[in-house]
Amino acid sequence: MELSAVFGFAAVALAMIAVPGPDWAYVLAAGTRNHVVWPVVSGIAIGYALITAVVALGVGPLIATRPLALTALTGAGALYLVHLGIRVLRSRPEPLQAADATAASPLRFLARGVGVSALNPKGLLIFLSILPQFAHPTATWPLPLQLTALGGVFILICALVYFPLGHVADRVLGARPHIAQITTRVAGAAMILVGIVLLAERLVQTSWH
Repeated sequence: MELSAVFGFAAVALAMIAVPGPDWAYVLAAGTRNHVVWPVVSGIAIGYALITAVVALGVGPLIATRPLALTALTGAGALYLVHLGIRVLRSRPEPLQAADATAASPLRFLARGVGVSALNPKGLLIFLSILPQFAHPTATWPLPLQLTALGGVFILICALVYFPLGHVADRVLGARPHIAQITTRVAGAAMILVGIVLLAERLVQTSWH
């Protein structure tokens, strides 16, 4: 596999990951409110690993050519984001003692992280439309292996961005209750807004077909 393709995709992936979206909102909310980082980011990584497997197995192009399937995935992702955003807005920042008790059951945060990334409509579009452009059928590596490697690059960059972001939210924002509350509410509102916009965009696109 050509290194130019890997570095080219890495540059595109970094640019997209650096733009705040559902992943950012969930990492910030969990870090400031619950003081949880590793399960959240690990869940996000697992979600993108699942999408990578779907694309590498050749299912991705089939989904991309079926508007109904894309609409269903987008709707599920958008509604899930709205659901998480409402939960964040309705909750209160937890003190460190409560966060320590919650940390004993990290599977809940990991599962939500999987849901945020696996159902992230923008993430699905990246993997279905952009990632395959950097894989070449004539390369020495088999196409599924190329797609898997590129997906791994995306996941690695996610980890390099989201782990520091989560720790900053935990140690800097989480230590300041007033700022933590504001950040948490902004993150929750952002998830709701992104979910509504994505759902509206998909409905408009569907109505034109």
